[in-house]
Amino acid sequence: MLLLAIRTIILYIVIMLSLKAMGKRQIGQLQPFELVVILVISEMASIAMESINVPILSSIIPIITLTVLQITIALLSLKSEKMRRTFCGTPSIVVKNGEIMETEMRFQRMNVNDLLEQIRAKGYFDLAEIEYAIMETNGQLSVMPRADKRPLQPSDIKLTIDHEKPAVTLVLDGQLNKKHLQEMGYNEEWLGKKLKAHNINNISDIFFASIDISGNLFCQLKEKDPQTGSPKPIRENKENNVKNGTPGAGTIPSKPNNKKQKKGDKK
Repeated sequence: MLLLAIRTIILYIVIMLSLKAMGKRQIGQLQPFELVVILVISEMASIAMESINVPILSSIIPIITLTVLQITIALLSLKSEKMRRTFCGTPSIVVKNGEIMETEMRFQRMNVNDLLEQIRAKGYFDLAEIEYAIMETNGQLSVMPRADKRPLQPSDIKLTIDHEKPAVTLVLDGQLNKKHLQEMGYNEEWLGKKLKAHNINNISDIFFASIDISGNLFCQLKEKDPQTGSPKPIRENKENNVKNGTPGAGTIPSKPNNKKQKKGDKK
């Protein structure tokens, strides 16, 4: 039993290193040849795990060989368009100018119900709203709605907005991430004052906290009583900062009163 456990651990480490070397991909984003490699690797590993009579190298060597082969094909696909078409295929247009391409759908072994299902997954429940639908090489459907059905964009109303950055995690399960705090341009003293403003005196009481580019804090305290549940999270925003009089980032200055006094009004 101990030998089998050791073999399993060794194979697990080899598989994890192999998958890491192949790159980060979700199952739904795998190309056909990548899926084949993963399936074969899992089969090779299971052979050595099921029986200690099979030499462990008989599984490790094929796994390493398949990993090297997959990386080689991936590199060739990056350098050569012909290799990319051979191993990955090409996207297929299944809806063009609002018209369903029946021939292409038959070639892709795709029926109308499949098309409607994937369109609904994209947030569209009427096929008449779709201008283009493209079946990608990984099986995902990319949808372009009609111009009058797509969400309003700031550029449509000639609105200029600042570039945004994702919020970063400051505290996770009571542990402060000092690196993220420094990257945002703040220190522990600033964070301590920020938390005290919300009656939080100990970082260890925080389950999760993050901060956005404007210095607005999101904070969720730990659950103290399973019956009462967790306290309501703290969500700072520009409006709250103005209302509460919080100085610093995220504060919107009050607009000057430009209304002219009418004649006869008392000064």
